[in-house]
Amino acid sequence: MAVAEGASKIAGGSPSGLLTGRLSALMFMQFFVWGAWQVTLGLVMQTVGIGNLIANAFSVGPIASIAGSFLLGMVATRYLSPKMLMVILHLVGGAILFVLPSLVTPEHGETMVWVLLGYLILYMPTVGLANTIALKSFGERVDNFPFVRAFGTLGWIAAGLIIGWLGLSASPQIFTAAAIVSIALGLYSFTLPNVAPDAPSDDSVLRQVFCVEAFGLMRQRSFLVFIVCATLISIPLAMYYAYASPYVGATGIENVSGTLAIGQMSELGFMFAMPWLYRRFGVKPLLLVGMAAWALRYALFAIGDGGSSLWAVYLGVALHGVCYDFFFVAGAIYTQTIAQPKGVNAQAQGMLTLFTYGVGMLLGSQIGGLLYAQLPAQPSIADWHQMWWYPAAAAAVIALIFQITFRGEREGAAA
Repeated sequence: MAVAEGASKIAGGSPSGLLTGRLSALMFMQFFVWGAWQVTLGLVMQTVGIGNLIANAFSVGPIASIAGSFLLGMVATRYLSPKMLMVILHLVGGAILFVLPSLVTPEHGETMVWVLLGYLILYMPTVGLANTIALKSFGERVDNFPFVRAFGTLGWIAAGLIIGWLGLSASPQIFTAAAIVSIALGLYSFTLPNVAPDAPSDDSVLRQVFCVEAFGLMRQRSFLVFIVCATLISIPLAMYYAYASPYVGATGIENVSGTLAIGQMSELGFMFAMPWLYRRFGVKPLLLVGMAAWALRYALFAIGDGGSSLWAVYLGVALHGVCYDFFFVAGAIYTQTIAQPKGVNAQAQGMLTLFTYGVGMLLGSQIGGLLYAQLPAQPSIADWHQMWWYPAAAAAVIALIFQITFRGEREGAAA
């Protein structure tokens, strides 16, 4: 029987402080690695003269999410320990990150995109693996997950602040900073809780590769609606990740990385409130507010500028806490409650990653690329305003669809 280190629990089923600390360190490094390069990659590419490849660079992450979720996040976790996968993936991924700065040039731009794809095939499954390790370690106390996940946000904030402080926001050396922490996380992963992989079933290999058990969860109407809306809302999300940094730079703000870190600071505050909010309101209100916040954020970007409306830029960035926590963190907990009775926790988290960071963000990166291609080489604020209205409208429509069609019970409301 799979156990998540029984010694890590104390009387009453509450996780010990030691376990919480270990998992918090895991989340901190997991998202430091990602935040170190993801936030300002678009600015870096525009600065070195390969802005035309931004859409492709931000499309490889979603492609990697799809490939990685099938090959590693869902299949390998049934036969290998999640923590050993974390060791292997982060050590090899760190080595690749050390190579990337030399490829961020006009001569090697295409090669950089392909190498980035290879790296992300290794990295993206670790997002679901980290969630799985934490959630399985907590057992029934899934309401403790947001507290630990908050340290992932701290890691992302720390990455942005350090990159900005070092003056690397527009430098390819953002990958070097990520590489150092990736290697450290690979070594640290040896010490993670020894949670067991999902128990292999008697299904055929093909049924396991294509995650028939996890996809079977969508026979529940509410979960199907959630997955569809999560995929759709990830389309405008992709545009934020790819184009927020050049947009903020166009407003005249110099410390782009530090400014975007405001969003993670907001995320951190809401993250600590998530356990209470989830118990108090249940899943639907949180998911709905999260989607509505995306529409509001893009509307603010569509009116913000470097003058009297600069406040709209900062407020739009600060809304990241509501946008991300209320949808993606609450969504991960909701997915866990649906998957737990079926014993397909890792598969379900991998499937959620596949649809959100995979299918949704792939579509968003390509759609964003088409919209960005309509802008001049050096877009003005007015040009950016026109672009941001599209994701604002899309997010509003998705929120309306969710409100009308989602009828799930308040899972997790009673703890």
